[in-house]
Amino acid sequence: MLLFRPEHVAPILEGRKTETRRLWKSPRVRVGQTYQAKTTLFGKPFALLRVEGLWRERLGDISSGSICAEGYNTLEEFQKEWIRINRVWNPDELVWVVRFTEVKE
Repeated sequence: MLLFRPEHVAPILEGRKTETRRLWKSPRVRVGQTYQAKTTLFGKPFALLRVEGLWRERLGDISSGSICAEGYNTLEEFQKEWIRINRVWNPDELVWVVRFTEVKE
């Protein structure tokens, strides 16, 4: 299962959000596996997502292409949302990057 904020549901379902960055100590998903996407732990899934890629990178190394894949237009928009969710922006922090596609049933 992958948890997302409610505001990320539409961009995922529209195919505009295809990456997510996470502060995991170790990976919680595997490439090639399919996971339910939910907004709450015990809620109904809003999508099935197949993990297409998984890697680590410094938060500050996010590319313009990855900013778009996160569902944002600018680095500033992404930073603002990151701080809202995670409380602090540390460009040197290592994050897990999960690239996914929606599995249409």
